[in-house]
Amino acid sequence: MIVVTAAGGPTGTAVVRALRERGEAVRAVVAGRKPRPELEELGAEVVLGELTQPQPWRDLLAGMDALYLIWPNFHPDEGDGARAIFAEARRAGLPRLVYHSVLRPQARVMPHHAAKDRAEEALDVSGVPWRVLQPCAYADNFDDALAEAQRTGVLQSRWGLRQGQSLVDLRDVAEAAAVLLTEDGLDRGTFEAVGPEPLTAPRLAELMADRLGREVRAEDLVPHGDAPTSYAGRCLRSMFDHYRAHGFAGSPRVLTDLLGRAPRTFAERLADVEVAA
Repeated sequence: MIVVTAAGGPTGTAVVRALRERGEAVRAVVAGRKPRPELEELGAEVVLGELTQPQPWRDLLAGMDALYLIWPNFHPDEGDGARAIFAEARRAGLPRLVYHSVLRPQARVMPHHAAKDRAEEALDVSGVPWRVLQPCAYADNFDDALAEAQRTGVLQSRWGLRQGQSLVDLRDVAEAAAVLLTEDGLDRGTFEAVGPEPLTAPRLAELMADRLGREVRAEDLVPHGDAPTSYAGRCLRSMFDHYRAHGFAGSPRVLTDLLGRAPRTFAERLADVEVAA
């Protein structure tokens, strides 16, 4: 059985689905007691677990085949909290741990990247057999923007109009995660999950226009006012400032090898998103 944390979120649910499609038994760890019909329908064992609170993770991991560790987005405790989970996994004798990181964690100007970089450093000396997946930004992040573009004809870009992102489809990330969780010969490997090509906001607008059959233009949404003081706010501001200056792009070669095919394009993602008539 494979344990997936933060299983109630989009990434966790996608990974559970990819594993169940491979016939793997899954223990889906969620925070909070609200019903999780999407996970139950997939046939996962749903259990309560809070990554940021002390609890017997060693017991939850005992006898499991692998753990896919996803930390909640923009959470300030990830660096230290992940280290604690690694220690629990070692005590439980876990044979395989896959950590959900991010493309280019060494870009420490972004606090959430810095936290994942520290977690990767801790994982390397944890004593647990490990693999790391480093996804780029998700193409799925623009699903709502497609609906807004249909309504207004505008795609607002918080990262400017000049730099590109190599957006990756979440389904491809989940499939790559399933490979790392189930296949041999990949220990101590760090694997980038990057979409086919860097796309600027104007290019995204063109592809949305093709999907919608109407004109869509990209509009630069320049940040104003004081920098946010919350951790999540600082993460977001620094992330978009970094994207504006440098983009967020990489090579699809590693993901292509993991999947055994080319990653899905942004146009393919858009084709799968329902839009109002």
